[in-house]
Amino acid sequence: MHKAEILNYLRDRAAESHGAIIRIHGEKDFKERGAAINKAISLTTTNLKTIIFQRALSQGWGKDEILKNVLIVTYCSYVVMIEFRNMVWPYEYMAFSRRVGELWEPFCKLCFDYPVRTDVELYEPPLFSQVREQLQDEILQYIHNLNLSSIETTQLISYYDKVWSLVTSGEIKLELDLHFRISETNFNVDFKSGFQSNEKGNTNRLLLVASIYKNIIGSNNECILFVRANEDDNNHYLQILKKSGIWGVYCGTDTYFKIKEYSGFDLANWIENNISWNTDLSQETNDHFHQNDLNKYLVW
Repeated sequence: MHKAEILNYLRDRAAESHGAIIRIHGEKDFKERGAAINKAISLTTTNLKTIIFQRALSQGWGKDEILKNVLIVTYCSYVVMIEFRNMVWPYEYMAFSRRVGELWEPFCKLCFDYPVRTDVELYEPPLFSQVREQLQDEILQYIHNLNLSSIETTQLISYYDKVWSLVTSGEIKLELDLHFRISETNFNVDFKSGFQSNEKGNTNRLLLVASIYKNIIGSNNECILFVRANEDDNNHYLQILKKSGIWGVYCGTDTYFKIKEYSGFDLANWIENNISWNTDLSQETNDHFHQNDLNKYLVW
């Protein structure tokens, strides 16, 4: 209801900050100016969210109302960030497509930071070092309990250590973009704005991480990939993940359907009723996006 008011407030604050930023970095240091204005807008947004939480606490707002207010403030901050970044350093397609992904992921995660469902809670993912230590202890104990001579036991442990040295030659990061728990099931989520044709390395990493969650940590772990774009069936690496049996892959509208299922909030409906990039972005920004065919990235 107050989107226009929030946008005007954020733009005024950004303009004030931009004046100070120019005095510090000058007109030509566009990279520094772009980073500084984003930081300033993020700080203002954080202050607005603090006001939301204080008001929610004092007035007894429901979970749904809190989330809707956080979403509208976050979206308005994105609009102003894009406008001022484009003003100080005009976007080209690679930078803007990457930026959309950087903004879309935390926007979706708000549904889990402030879930409408009462049985959803965030959890800290395990460290690979802890998983490795636990597995090593279990296997070494098993080896020592085998009916083997001391020489055979030593030799088997030696072979085992050699295999481990290959597996752990590079540290494995088990932390993904989002980790939440419902009842006894842990959900481990990776967000992708789009899945490109050169995703071989990333696909192999995701397969390894999901294998560790499912086969070593425990069967109560589900790994999910949420993709913003509606990817087609010809995407080779995405098909590998779909057919792996250890990743649940959802694209476009299916992503929002699952977000609603897990968080209890209909984000797709909220986006339809509240997000309008073409009318909310400034005319100058819209003109630049139309001239450079960047509007296609603003399909949420």
